[in-house]
Amino acid sequence: MSDDYKKWEAEKERIEKENNLLLEEFESWLTKAGLGKKTIKSHSENVDFYINDYLLYTDQLVEAKDGALDIGGFLGDWFIRKAAWSSKAHIKSNAASFKKFYTFLLERGLIDKAELEEMKAMIKEEMPDWLKRMKRYDNW
Repeated sequence: MSDDYKKWEAEKERIEKENNLLLEEFESWLTKAGLGKKTIKSHSENVDFYINDYLLYTDQLVEAKDGALDIGGFLGDWFIRKAAWSSKAHIKSNAASFKKFYTFLLERGLIDKAELEEMKAMIKEEMPDWLKRMKRYDNW
């Protein structure tokens, strides 16, 4: 095993631990906001797949706090192709989860308001295209 791979693996492990702590805190935040257990579970699973699978998928390991603007590549392409359960409803559900998660990160001081607003604008603008891609993929 090369030193580069060992360093990559150690960094990935560090980020995954950090992500899992963030997910626990996110779930508590959602609970305090009055959401039900089923809704919290759905948001948590959506975010977990994004931050622990997609953002750590390639050699470029991306921390959750740095991933707000990577959502377009995820919802508009990767999720559609890689997640067997992808659907229009799941794209919309993920978008809602990411808005909540990155709002949570803003409140924790891990991202700034401009980044959150840019992510929300991207979701609003690109959602119709993502849904069209999903429909085309389903019909292929």
